Amino acid sequence: MSCLRVCLAGATGWAGSELARGIAVSADLEIVAAVSRTHAGRTLGDVLGDGRLTAPVLATAADALTHRCDVFVDYTKPDAAKANVLAALDHAAHVVIGTSGLTEEDFVEIDAAARRAKRGVLAVGNFALTAVLLSRFAELAAKLVPHWEIIDYAHEDKIDAPSGTAREIAARLSRVRAPEVTVPVDRTVGDREARGATIAGTQVHAVRLPGYVIGVEVLFGLPDQRLSIRHDAGSSARPYVDGALLAIRKVSGLTGLHRGLDAVLEL
Repeated sequence: MSCLRVCLAGATGWAGSELARGIAVSADLEIVAAVSRTHAGRTLGDVLGDGRLTAPVLATAADALTHRCDVFVDYTKPDAAKANVLAALDHAAHVVIGTSGLTEEDFVEIDAAARRAKRGVLAVGNFALTAVLLSRFAELAAKLVPHWEIIDYAHEDKIDAPSGTAREIAARLSRVRAPEVTVPVDRTVGDREARGATIAGTQVHAVRLPGYVIGVEVLFGLPDQRLSIRHDAGSSARPYVDGALLAIRKVSGLTGLHRGLDAVLEL
């Protein structure tokens, strides 16, 4: 059986290393190159302590893409991710984006590049099944409840705000309808920033504190009733592996940019 060849950027990080181990036990997937500046020049198995991972670790995505791959997976930083994705599309690879912090303008540029290349890009703010369900449930709620806001929770050293998960949910809700706001944000008395950032029409509040890993809560309100839909992740990256493996296997069936794991799920 032929394997899908995968290039994994951010392969030695918290989420990337767990995904690498998941690929190592998948008969239909193979990592052909990994990206990590810190560990360049070694094999991935040597870095992660797993002899099944024989791929070389390269310093840059450009170096890694000299190894032909079917799918490029990006688990890096927002300041590097867009350039990595565009380079992968130039090399005729499909792309799975697990990096958060990309802007709507970035996604527009990536979509155009993917359509020119006739390749699929799947950008997933959160690969956990419970996060996927939260997004779908929130879309259903927004059809009936016109008032909502989002609270985005993460560890104290997460540099991007809001998270990719929160941005993705805000974008999805904007396609359902625009939220109703009784007092427009620009008429706030006091500090306008206290109302959060306006992302795709939704007010989003980012909490960055020790004790949190990744979490997101969508709050809906009607007179005398409230609805809270919340996802929280624990300290392990394991919840994200199965979703990422599914994305790698399914992205070749797409053309252009698609956002959210449910783009390849039957929900």
